[in-house]
Amino acid sequence: MIQRLQSVWLLLAAAAAFCSLKFSFYSGNLIKDNQPKAFVSLTAQSNLLLLILTAGVGIASLIAIFLYKTRKMQMRIVLITLLGSLLNLGLYFSETQKFVAGEGKYDLTAIFAIFIPVLLFFAIRGIRRDEKLVKSLDRLR
Repeated sequence: MIQRLQSVWLLLAAAAAFCSLKFSFYSGNLIKDNQPKAFVSLTAQSNLLLLILTAGVGIASLIAIFLYKTRKMQMRIVLITLLGSLLNLGLYFSETQKFVAGEGKYDLTAIFAIFIPVLLFFAIRGIRRDEKLVKSLDRLR
């Protein structure tokens, strides 16, 4: 059923992933090879790998919503999406190391990228509850 609580968590995770494509994670001065300092905002579109992972997390979260009939497959996809979002967060933090130390800050909109794994964890918890409920009802039959 689409009206389950984990569907809401997955929809919020997808929305946060797509918002992190546009909104910045970190802003600061960046020095590239023999160029002067430039003020740059780090978004998922700044790096190709970040772009691919962020879009993949968002799309996988949307796909997982409609796999409610096969909870095992839904669980696998959400777990893989969770791992992808954690990898995505690690890439964000490694990209912040390229900025000049002390001349940058994490933006408020970084919360979108940080909340994705939390929302996916809540979705996994909801899927597990559904699985337990179905197993307990099967025992009663």
